Order: sequence, then structure tokens, then C-alpha cells
Amino acid sequence: MTPTKPTLRILVIDTSPARSSALLQALESAGYQVVALLHSHQLLREQIERHQPDVILIDMESPDRDTLESLHEVHCNQPRPIVMFSDANDSALIEAAVQAGVSAYVVDGMQPHRLRPIIEVAIARFREFQALRDELQQTRNKLAERREIEKAKGILMKQKGMAEEEAYQALRKLAMDQGLKIGEVARQLISIAKLLG
Repeated sequence: MTPTKPTLRILVIDTSPARSSALLQALESAGYQVVALLHSHQLLREQIERHQPDVILIDMESPDRDTLESLHEVHCNQPRPIVMFSDANDSALIEAAVQAGVSAYVVDGMQPHRLRPIIEVAIARFREFQALRDELQQTRNKLAERREIEKAKGILMKQKGMAEEEAYQALRKLAMDQGLKIGEVARQLISIAKLLG
């Protein structure tokens, strides 16, 4: 027996209360759980913290600057897949929405039979983007650590008259003795050198 996938929790922002009942019905028919329905982007952060949705789905005629700023804040601080249905077919607006963190921007309204594949594509795109973002951050961290190790080696070479390999081995031994990573020891050494100036 295959395990059942957990029901996706969706937070909906729909600026038209008249339209939202059809959207909610379509989401529930597709097997999703709507955890909150908002009629504007106001209090979006608080609602995300409260309901912890898996996906944010927005249905509006045209996203305004304030909505895009709210989405950008969410994208930076509480990243989630965001699907936006809009009537606005403006390339600058679409680009702004994508930069704000929208994973899927769909023009010409929501059609119930397209809902599931659109949400699945948005989730896949979001995960791919997050993986790239994590990889980029790891690369940046490694480069920063290498620079710190090089700087710490330079300090030892200058102050202790060590050769480069000898300075590296001294850092490595100190890291092993203290149960730390070599980058952490390098940072400590740089801090001490600055303090003693």
C-alpha cells in the first residue's frame, strides 16, 4: 500500500469576494485544504505565520505595487510557492511579479481543470529555485571561508615567520585541538589580530 501524500495547505488571496467561492470550491475539489482566505495582502505575514500554508494562491485583476512588495517580503523571509492568477497580461508586471517571488503567473483567469498542474509546476519551480539559492549560498560561504583562511595564514606567516604550508598546518592543528572548523579558527585569529592591531 503506497503512503498517501499529505494534503497541501493553501492560503488564498482573492480581491473579489464574489469570485472567491468558485476558487475555494475548485481547490477543495482538487483535494487541497484552504487554510485562510484573505481579500487583500494586508496582514499576509501574520497569516502565513499563523496558518503555515504550503502554497500561496492569489487571484486578482492586476497586482499593485503594495501587493508585490508584500510578496517580495514573504519571498525573502518566509519563502513558499506563490501562484498568481491575473487578468493583466503586461510583460513588465509579469517580470515584477516573478522578481517578487511568484512561481507561476497565469493570465486569463483560473480554470478548475488546470489548477492542479499549475500548482504542481509552481511547487517544482519553487523547489528548484530554493535548491539553486542554497547552492549559491554554500558557494559564497566556502569562498568567504577560503578568504579568511588565506588571511589567517598571512597573519601567521608575517607574525611567526612561518611558511605558507606551515601556517596552514598550524591552523588545521588548532582547529582539530579545539574541535572547530578551520574557518572558525581563522575568523578567531583574524579577530584577535585586529584587536591587538
